[in-house]
Amino acid sequence: MNNSFQIQPELRYGYPACDEVLTGRHFTIGYSWYFRQAKWTLEIINRNDYILTEVERLDNFRADVRLPRRFRAGLNAYKASGYDRGHLVASANQDIQDIQNSETFLLSNMSPQRPYFNRGMWKRLESAIRVLNNKEEILETYVLTAPVFYFGEKVERIGDPDDKYGIDVPVPHAFVKSVLAEDNKGKLSLWTFEMKNKRLTGKIEDYLVSTYDMEQIVGGRFWDRISGSDLHRQKKTPKKIWKY
Repeated sequence: MNNSFQIQPELRYGYPACDEVLTGRHFTIGYSWYFRQAKWTLEIINRNDYILTEVERLDNFRADVRLPRRFRAGLNAYKASGYDRGHLVASANQDIQDIQNSETFLLSNMSPQRPYFNRGMWKRLESAIRVLNNKEEILETYVLTAPVFYFGEKVERIGDPDDKYGIDVPVPHAFVKSVLAEDNKGKLSLWTFEMKNKRLTGKIEDYLVSTYDMEQIVGGRFWDRISGSDLHRQKKTPKKIWKY
């Protein structure tokens, strides 16, 4: 772990390895040059909610100029692709200040998502996490989100055929959200969800999985500053909290 990033509050409990760490004003992106998208994002949901303001969604999608042109997606990669520019850090999770919300529309915070996934079960999960965060006993909610690629399965790509750099963006097979909540007694609770990038049915809690198993697929421990392995290896997680 690179200690130079300890100042970022959302990295307090650790983060997986990646090609480049992009430290933002309000969340952090672990970027993959190979996949031309985030390997993971890490946030604290509206960590400055004491400000008690709320802004409109800005929708100012744009390339992340912190990345070299040949390693980043542009708007044309998504144009007429049939895929949504799917947020990893949700816009509604970061809506206290304009600059905070604006940062969620960097394409480094996007992955190609099927519309009926992005606007369906994925959106429901994002909303459920905000409901959890708003519970009186919850002090902070950390969310790690990662695209998932399954070895041995064909990978679809989107991109601009006229791009001189030949940029294309692989479409993830699935997405994972690992939710770490700290309550007013100092207790940490961990839930991890795996959702295929397709139309999904059922309940949010149907997609709870072992954090340890997802770490093996994504590559690296999600919360490597938490000592012990109980939280990571648990096979069953309380489901009632996700019914709302």
